[in-house]
Amino acid sequence: MKFSPCVDKCTYEGTHCEGCGRTHKEIAETKKLVMAVVNFAQEQEYENIEDFANAIGQSVLKKLKKSAAVK
Repeated sequence: MKFSPCVDKCTYEGTHCEGCGRTHKEIAETKKLVMAVVNFAQEQEYENIEDFANAIGQSVLKKLKKSAAVK
């Protein structure tokens, strides 16, 4: 499955967003993940939030690539 980012044309009817094509369940779970990271960073009171966000993104990407290589 290919990921489709939000395009700011969200719909809430049916099972899928007509803007990005993702399921409403997938969107809700993604929002939970993002908010967990945001809350963690806020609790830590990081001053360099851009560095934190970039590091998290790079860490996730590295792990996903490693996982894909194993399959």
